[in-house]
Amino acid sequence: VQLVESGGDLVQAGGSLTLSCKYSGSNLGDYAIGWYRQAPGKERERVSCLAPNGTTTYVESSVKGRFTETRDNAKNTVYLRMNSLKPDDTAVYYCTATFLGSICVVADHWGQGTQVTVSS
Repeated sequence: VQLVESGGDLVQAGGSLTLSCKYSGSNLGDYAIGWYRQAPGKERERVSCLAPNGTTTYVESSVKGRFTETRDNAKNTVYLRMNSLKPDDTAVYYCTATFLGSICVVADHWGQGTQVTVSS
């Protein structure tokens, strides 16, 4: 499975941004697709996850109510809509794919990442 993220940018606090992840490969319907992020000097953390059927199975507590992940299987693309962005959301965001998984804890495939910078 190949994953290609896009949409990272510099945005002011309070603003919004939508990240995209286009995925390709075999057995795509068997993969949970999620997002992780890694801020400078911090460990990588799981942000959200969608099960293969599109059900939201995980949302990190600090982004609940602000971030929404959606999946368009017809386009082989997932989106992460981020609202009310905060400087603490600054990080490299990675798209992941977990085979036969549901909560994206151990990802089998990673994208290259896209940088999101939120200025105060």
